[in-house]
Amino acid sequence: MNRELTTVLERKEIRVNPPPLFDVLLLNDDYTPMEFVVDVLGRVFGLEQEAAVRVMLQVHTEGRGLCGTYPRDIAATRVARVVTLARAAQHPLQCIMEERGS
Repeated sequence: MNRELTTVLERKEIRVNPPPLFDVLLLNDDYTPMEFVVDVLGRVFGLEQEAAVRVMLQVHTEGRGLCGTYPRDIAATRVARVVTLARAAQHPLQCIMEERGS
């Protein structure tokens, strides 16, 4: 008996949800100079001068400002970089991350 076996594979589409995104925010304080905040926004987030000033003013007037939205690891790295730069310059600037939509 010579039987030929055949296998039929069905193609199943797998949908993967994109990773959650996190907003990186600067928090206002009464001590960190505005110029330092603008510099950090440029160095860490790559913002041009005008955009950095806009975010800095948002932080100053509203108490917090959105620096960018990233996947978790990138957001955490940016937060750590801001805090490291602020502490090295002896400023109390705070940076946090919040899951988008929370």
